[in-house]
Amino acid sequence: MANIIITGASSGIGFETVLDLTANKDNQVIALARSADKLRKLHEIASSLNHDGGQLFPAQFDIVYDNYTEGLLPFVKSKFDKVDILINNAGALVNKPFLATSSEEFAHMLQTNILGHVNMIRHIAPLMTEGGHIVNIGSMGGVQGSTKFSGLSAYSASKGALAVLTECLAEEFKAQNIQVNCLALGSSQTEMFEEAFPDLQAGTLAFEMGRYVAEFAQNGRKYYNGKILPVSNTTP
Repeated sequence: MANIIITGASSGIGFETVLDLTANKDNQVIALARSADKLRKLHEIASSLNHDGGQLFPAQFDIVYDNYTEGLLPFVKSKFDKVDILINNAGALVNKPFLATSSEEFAHMLQTNILGHVNMIRHIAPLMTEGGHIVNIGSMGGVQGSTKFSGLSAYSASKGALAVLTECLAEEFKAQNIQVNCLALGSSQTEMFEEAFPDLQAGTLAFEMGRYVAEFAQNGRKYYNGKILPVSNTTP
């Protein structure tokens, strides 16, 4: 049985990842997101699709602003005796030219796409056992040498920081035998993508990427540690 926590679970890739994870009756999943309404929808759909699947525990939580010590940790400990997998999927995206991006917008990208995950890892890693797996959901925009897009400087910079954090934590957590990897995703047809790029078609569908993330989270630690893995069907 795997005890799994995933953030950003109310829409897009996170939503689809939860549906895939809960299809396995041996999984217990805590799904975190800011929207209570969307979490209710997630629970309804997961229950209808996976009658004999794993257990799902949705919880409204903001990884940047909410209280970990008094809010999240007591909830996690009430459901799990340990955590096996942490998927840091929550994120935000601003598509705006660099010179038009305000300091507040840049700070929002950094808070949501890197500092929120830092907080989550700091509080959840002590609950993880030997053999645990932390999966950070990054972006091809945060990979050096990959094609960059105008308007995504703040987003890509924050995802680049997440990639480097992954490499650092893989080294720090070696003694605990906790693997840390980053999936640098290419574009997927999600609400966030459509809002930022209304005239573009993404390379993959959200459910396809969600299935990949779920599979990697459960099995990737056998083959990778400290890796930033491009997941994109385009080149370079």
